Amino acid sequence: MKTFWLDLCYGWRMLRKNPGFAAVAILTLALGIGASTAVFSWVDAVLLHPLPGVADPGRLVSFETVAPNGDAVTTSYPDYRDYRDHLKLLAGLTVTQPAPLTIGEEDNARQVWGELVAGNYFTVLGVRPALGRTFLPQEFGDAPGAYPVVVISYRLWRTYFNSNPSLIGQTIRVNQRELTVVGVAAPDFRGSEAGLAYDLWVPLMMKTQLEGIGAWMLQDRRTRQYFGLARLKPGVTIAQAQAEVAALAHQMAIADADANEGISATLLPLWKSHFGAQELLLAPLEILMALCAVLLLIVCANVANLLLARFAARQREFSVRLALGAARARLARQVLTESLALAAAGAFAGVWLAVWLSSSLQYLLPPSNLPVAFGFQVNGYVLAFAVLIGVGTAFCSSLAPALQSAKADLNEGLKEGGRGGMSGPQSRRTRSLLVVSEVSLALVALVGAGLFVRSFQAARTINPGFDSNHVLLSRFYLPSSGYNLEQRKQFCLRLRQRLESDPGITAVCYSDCVPLGFEGSWWEDLRIEGYVPNPGENMKIFRNVVSPGFFHLMRISVLEGRDFTEQDDEKSAPVMIVNQTFVRRFMGGGDPIGRRVQGWGEWLRVVGVVKDTKYQHLTEASLPYFYVPFRQLYRADMNLAFYVRAAGSFDDAAAAVREEVRDLDPNVTGFDSIPLADYMGANLYAQKVAASMLSALGALALLLAAVGLYSVMSYSVSQRIHEIGIRIALGARQANVLQLVLAQGARLALMGVGIGVVATVPLTRLVASFLYGVDAADPRTYLGVALLLTLVALLACYVPARRAAKLDPVQALRRE
Repeated sequence: MKTFWLDLCYGWRMLRKNPGFAAVAILTLALGIGASTAVFSWVDAVLLHPLPGVADPGRLVSFETVAPNGDAVTTSYPDYRDYRDHLKLLAGLTVTQPAPLTIGEEDNARQVWGELVAGNYFTVLGVRPALGRTFLPQEFGDAPGAYPVVVISYRLWRTYFNSNPSLIGQTIRVNQRELTVVGVAAPDFRGSEAGLAYDLWVPLMMKTQLEGIGAWMLQDRRTRQYFGLARLKPGVTIAQAQAEVAALAHQMAIADADANEGISATLLPLWKSHFGAQELLLAPLEILMALCAVLLLIVCANVANLLLARFAARQREFSVRLALGAARARLARQVLTESLALAAAGAFAGVWLAVWLSSSLQYLLPPSNLPVAFGFQVNGYVLAFAVLIGVGTAFCSSLAPALQSAKADLNEGLKEGGRGGMSGPQSRRTRSLLVVSEVSLALVALVGAGLFVRSFQAARTINPGFDSNHVLLSRFYLPSSGYNLEQRKQFCLRLRQRLESDPGITAVCYSDCVPLGFEGSWWEDLRIEGYVPNPGENMKIFRNVVSPGFFHLMRISVLEGRDFTEQDDEKSAPVMIVNQTFVRRFMGGGDPIGRRVQGWGEWLRVVGVVKDTKYQHLTEASLPYFYVPFRQLYRADMNLAFYVRAAGSFDDAAAAVREEVRDLDPNVTGFDSIPLADYMGANLYAQKVAASMLSALGALALLLAAVGLYSVMSYSVSQRIHEIGIRIALGARQANVLQLVLAQGARLALMGVGIGVVATVPLTRLVASFLYGVDAADPRTYLGVALLLTLVALLACYVPARRAAKLDPVQALRRE
């Protein structure tokens, strides 16, 4: 240990004597370690530890219902109850549903996001309260309206209730209902969905009171609204528990065939969950981590080149130490120790860089009313990762210099002006090989970035099938203001009438689902007259509940039949409108108008056919979809979105919406109107993250490769000063010298480009499924990256080449 300390102190002294070398090496390490640590902090927050504040998170799993076509869907409360009561390998199963809520009196209510949860929620998650308690076993029951209690977040307790310790036991108004505060959650607990932070947790049995719905919704197996979380018993593997879940799901599908035919269930690790940020960010983060590995290899090669140049200049020192009896292993250890010192400084700077970069992912988020809070932070896991890659880069970058230093030629090194040892041909070949590797790796990174950028651009140009330009979107949460179902319908009708009279607004409509947003569409199990489903065919078809004028406002063509009208209300016969794919799949070539379809337990008649659009994802294939009238089928559990097509500016139209809502009822909560096109940005969030972050890492890889090539060429010129001086003395012109040096750099760059292309083609095929509108072997991307990399390499070589061309031959010969 004493020897290591002496080597470390000596290494620091040598670095202080060469501040330029130390600064470049530390900055290179900091960039690589900082970028990689920032990406790992995202992986940690989203995938590895998505639910902070829970006990033993490794035994928590996601419980998901599986539709007949394999899609993951939420579950119903009766199904949850059966799974909860009959599964033996789970320590607990709970469900939750996000809910917009209000707290406070009507004239001063504040909107917050909470979760309606099963009574055993905190027990299953293992969350300890900071104050008070969580729900008691006697509050775990299934009696609607029987448990008027609430647990609040530590953040809400501190900011809204001013850290009042006497709040426990007091009542607060939630959705204009009195609930007793029984506890404050732990400071780091944010809820059960990665990337979101909730402030209230209310027993799910209070849903009937808080949202003004009938208790029947908690007893309907077709009402699938709840996300599931389960905890495995000690010693039980997820595969064992999954087998039990699948067996019980099969029995339930037979026993409740009217609602559960073809339905199954599964358990997944939290990082594979289809609900939350994991679903959006899993693929981009995997790709980013792979590119970070490429970036770290470039960093290692770059620092190794710097160390080789540095230790070549110290070959006389090493030769003297060998002559005095130092072991060659000791020299190699000295090199490794100095590399560790550099890596320690680089890791320290990299962690600070990671702190700054870690929040950048949130800046790419589109506008949303959801309580987004990824909670990226440099915790113990992230610090351990930074230390690990710091040690790894130190070892990798010092390997070649250590081997070269151990092979130093004692006789040549002691000669005045000796050129053997580490500055000989072997060292030059090693440095050239490292540069070629850097260029190859940079090409891999840049091609990956280029493909994802082109894929993102292609996705952005997809025509969604409707016109979102000049359309404002507003979301309202009328249940939180105490509105019953009929009052909600009347509010929508009156607000629409008021807005349509505004000269700055050309059209108004409203619906349950917003196309191409975060939340997606709900589906309904259909039976179609005259159509016999194939065995196992999924008849759960996505839908939207819309007002009259929806298709006109969205510029969706009605191809056959008619649009909905105000006469399509509760007193008239139920009707529906279907899209083109619905007709092709279920109605053959026949006339769809007048055909009957059963949904929600009643028969609806098709009165129109509209053009296909995009519903869930911009890149989705055509899928059957249908619409039903708002006044006929809008239910208390559905959402409410208002669309306004503005004739003038967005600001004027948004102001008109706020004014009319305030005049109707100042207590109605919602979020400010935003352009529908901006809201739809959620649909391309994953592609945007991949394109943006890969571009940043690709640019960093290009910069590091250029620095590496520049350092090699600068060192090469310094080693060839005597030769270049002779050439100039014998009549070589500046252009000849410039061409000589640039040719050497171009050879290295072209070798790297060639090797990089060969290595990249099979690698890009691994990500082909994530690309849209661009082939993984796209020649334009490869050619563009190759030209860019070659150009940057020539620019990096130009400075040392120009310096060589301007050498004074007299001074060059005297120096030698």
